[in-house]
Amino acid sequence: MALRLAMAQRLSVTVKASARRSGVEKISDTEFAVTARAPARDGAANRAVIEALSIFLAIPKSTLRIVRGHAARKKLIEID
Repeated sequence: MALRLAMAQRLSVTVKASARRSGVEKISDTEFAVTARAPARDGAANRAVIEALSIFLAIPKSTLRIVRGHAARKKLIEID
């Protein structure tokens, strides 16, 4: 039986909430700029960012988690 160690990848994300359009722009391999139509209230923008990244990266939302920056424009997101 082989032991498999998976390291989580971390992404730096800059968020612009309450934007006219939603979108994801890849800046580098680990840096993204996300625009979200949702306002930065009650976690709505955070949920929109997770959803936009999951669609852009073609991975399930459950594998993305905000590690740092819950209330900031700059976020650190971990992929499990």
